Amino acid sequence: MAESKGALIAKSVQKHAGRAKEKLLQNLGKVDRTLDDIFEEHLQNFNRQHQTATRLQKEFNNYIRCIRAVQTASKSLMEAITEVYESGWSGHDLLYVQAQNMEMLWQDFSHKLGDQVLIPLNTYTNQFPEVRKKIEKRGRKLVDYDGQRHSFQNLQANAAKRRDDVKVTKGREQLEEAKRTYEILNSELHDELPALYDSRVLFFVNNLQTLFSAEQLFHSESSKVYAELEAITDKLAMDSQRGSYKKPSIKALPATNGNAASPTNTVQRATLAGLPAGTLYRVRATYRYTREDCDELSFEVGDIIRVVEYDDPDEQEEGWLMGIKESTNEKGMFPANFTRPI
Repeated sequence: MAESKGALIAKSVQKHAGRAKEKLLQNLGKVDRTLDDIFEEHLQNFNRQHQTATRLQKEFNNYIRCIRAVQTASKSLMEAITEVYESGWSGHDLLYVQAQNMEMLWQDFSHKLGDQVLIPLNTYTNQFPEVRKKIEKRGRKLVDYDGQRHSFQNLQANAAKRRDDVKVTKGREQLEEAKRTYEILNSELHDELPALYDSRVLFFVNNLQTLFSAEQLFHSESSKVYAELEAITDKLAMDSQRGSYKKPSIKALPATNGNAASPTNTVQRATLAGLPAGTLYRVRATYRYTREDCDELSFEVGDIIRVVEYDDPDEQEEGWLMGIKESTNEKGMFPANFTRPI
C-alpha cells in the first residue's frame, strides 16, 4: 500500500534530522567522515568556474544594455543631424545615406552580440545550477552513508552481546544500499566535473573570438562611415568659403545661352568628371542584395553602382535609390543602406 502523505512527511523530517545529527557529530569530531581529496579539488574548480562565468554573464548583460542605449542615442543624434543639415547644402543626400548606414551597423552589431555571444554564454552558465543540485545531492547521500556506517558499527557491537543476527543482516543491507546510492552519484561527478572544467577553454575561445570579431568589424565599418561624414562636412566648409553652399532659387537663376553653365552644374561636372551623364554619385555595395521585384537591382558585396535620378520622381521611396550596376549596366532600385558612397 502506498504511504500516506503524512507518513512521507514524517519520514522526510526524520531523514533531515538524522543528517543534521550526523553532521553535528562529525563537526564535533565524535564520528569520522568519508574523505575524498580528489573530489574536493574538482569541487573547488567547479566553484571557481561557476563564479567567473556568472560574473562574465552579469557584466556582459550590462554591456549589451549599454550598447543598445548608445544605439538608440546614435539613431536620435543622426536624425537630428540630418534635420539640421539643410537640403540645399552639398552632400545632403549622401549624409542621409551614411546615417542609414550607421543605423544598420548598430543593428547588426547589437544583433551579433545578443545572438552569437550572449545566448551561448547564457546556455553555458545555465548548466551550473543543475550540476550544483547534483553535488548537493551527493553531499546528502554521503552523510546518509556515513550515518548508516556508524549505525551499523554500533549495531554490530551491541548485537554481538545479544546475538541479534536479524538486526545485523538488516543493518548491513541498509548500509550497502546507502553506499551504492552514494557511489553512483560520486562516480558520475568524478567524470562530469573535470569534463565541465576542461570545457571552459574551448567555450571561452569561441565566445570571446566572436565578441572581438564583432567589435572589430563594427568599429572598422563605422570609422569608414564617419570618414565619409567628415568628407561631406569638409565639402560644405569649402562651399561655404566660396559662398556656393546654397542652391540658387529658380527666380535667381540668370538667363543663359547654350555655352553658359550655372555654378551648381560646374561643381557637379568637376566632381563627376569622366562619368556618364546623369550620374549623381557612385556607391559600393557593402552587403549582398537579391531583388524582390523586377524593378529592383541585385548585387554582390563590392559591386559599383552609379546613382541616377528616378525616371518618375513620384516613384521615389525613402531609403531607396535608383542606380545602374557598372558591371552589367542593369538599372533598378536598391536599398541605400546596403551600399556606401565612394
